[in-house]
This record gives sequence, structure tokens and C-alpha cells, in this order.
Amino acid sequence: MDSHSRAVAYLKVLLPLAALVLMSTLFLISRGVNTDAVIPFAQKEIEDRMKGQQVTAPFFSGTTAGGDEIMVTASLARPGRDGAPAVASDLSADIQLAQGGRITLASETGAIHPDQDMARFAGNVTITTADGLVVETEELNTALSGLEADSPGPVRATGAIGELTAGNMHIGVKTEGGPVHMLFKNGVKLLYDPQQPER
Repeated sequence: MDSHSRAVAYLKVLLPLAALVLMSTLFLISRGVNTDAVIPFAQKEIEDRMKGQQVTAPFFSGTTAGGDEIMVTASLARPGRDGAPAVASDLSADIQLAQGGRITLASETGAIHPDQDMARFAGNVTITTADGLVVETEELNTALSGLEADSPGPVRATGAIGELTAGNMHIGVKTEGGPVHMLFKNGVKLLYDPQQPER
């Protein structure tokens, strides 16, 4: 047997053994699997989810009899029970008016009272119109079947004409199919801020 044949015979045995040694080292050196992996949820979030039923990112859309399109969304909603209404967090509404224009509503929380044909926005309620008027209040009650809303408490509004405060406010139409109006009532004060003319 010549030296070349002898080398080939040795390599036939040594190479598979070297491959086995390399593979076994890979398994020995590799990190162990962590069986105590942490679930990516905060403990409070898990407790909140265990307390009751809830819907994440619910939405509702519809059209009023006058043709206004309404889209209502929330980050979280829980069904009502024991006489309590359904509640929602981070509630917002987008209203596209049939006559043109847009009104958006946003609040920290909200509740729906179908038996009273009412939805209640509460906590840092912000109403924004297409012409840039921003109204802030703590509570706003809106009709479910039409474009009607009332703020029972004080309101503050800012817009192109300046800053306005009032005891309460009503949103609605004066005549059926007419334009939407915001009526400020009870101790209305307007701080007029005329825009500077362009030079």
C-alpha cells in the first residue's frame, strides 16, 4: 500500500470523527434555553384583562337622517352590566357634515346610554371644527340618532376671532337639513384678537 492510499484511508476515518467532535462542541457550547421567559405584559394589564370582558380598538360608523357621516373609535371598551352603561377609553368621533365641513370630538372616557339615545364624552373633551375653532370642556352629551350635543358645564373656545368662555354650549341644527350651529350660553365672554393685516 503506497503512501497516498494510506493517507486516504486515514482521512476516511479522521474526517468523520472530526465532524462529530465539531458538532458535539456546538451543542455543548450553545446557550441553554431560558424556560422562565417573561410574558411581554405588565402585571396591571394582565389583572385588568382578567377582571372582565373587553374589546380592543372598537369602532362604530353610520349616517344620520340628514346625511352626516359619523365614525366613533376608542382604544378600549367594556360592556355595561348591573344597570351600568358600556364604557370606553380614549373615545373619539369624526363627523363629516353633509353640507361640507368636519367636526372631531375626543375625550379620555365615554359611556353609551342607548335607552336615553345618548353618548357621554367625559374628561378633557376637545371639539375641533374644520374652520379651526377648538372647544374644550369636561363633559359633552351627544344624541345617538342625530347631530345634537350639549355641554352642561363651562366651555372654553379658541379660534380665529379670539378666546371665548361660556357657562355651557349647545350643538345642533335650527331647521331640519340646515347647517350645524354652536350656541354658547350663560355668561359668554369673548376676548377679541383681530388678526394683523399683512404688509
